[in-house]
Amino acid sequence: MLNDKAIKLLVIGESVCRIFSLIRRFVENKFDEYHDVTIGMDFKSKVMNIDGVDYKLALWDTAGAERFRSLTPSFYRKALGAILVYDITNRESLAKLEAWFTELENYSDNPNIATIVVGNKIDNERTISREEGVKFARKHRSLFLETSAKNDEFVADVFRDIVEKIVSSEYFERTQNNNTVDVSEAYV
Repeated sequence: MLNDKAIKLLVIGESVCRIFSLIRRFVENKFDEYHDVTIGMDFKSKVMNIDGVDYKLALWDTAGAERFRSLTPSFYRKALGAILVYDITNRESLAKLEAWFTELENYSDNPNIATIVVGNKIDNERTISREEGVKFARKHRSLFLETSAKNDEFVADVFRDIVEKIVSSEYFERTQNNNTVDVSEAYV
């Protein structure tokens, strides 16, 4: 574990998006239909192996933190990636991602933070088309995927895609080569 490369990932979006469910499905392979909304912040970790290399993912969830904006500056520090989640059944959740992108730009200390836009709840009837999600992601030069935390559809792909984007970046290589990122820093 000491040689694991640490990656701090933010999972951002409105509380209606079931962010906790997405993270829990990925980390524990469990889904709880009636989980309470995250208040403030939640944190989980998981080791992911890509091409024979272990990466220790520190997953920070702020679903519900739209009410706790004072948490923002420390939350963004040292993040290498952000997963921005909207609910495909809730148009307002996609519109509010615009403000989350603004916060990410304002507070991130990483000029090359990797992002992926995720439309969750594809197990439900949608009000937002896939094309709208793709267009939004392109506007922000982000990766894009749709998922169902409930049915475990494409959940692991979200995390794999964002980690692959991070580890292929020059910024990641530079921080790893300069020994400026270690496991303890990913949890700051």
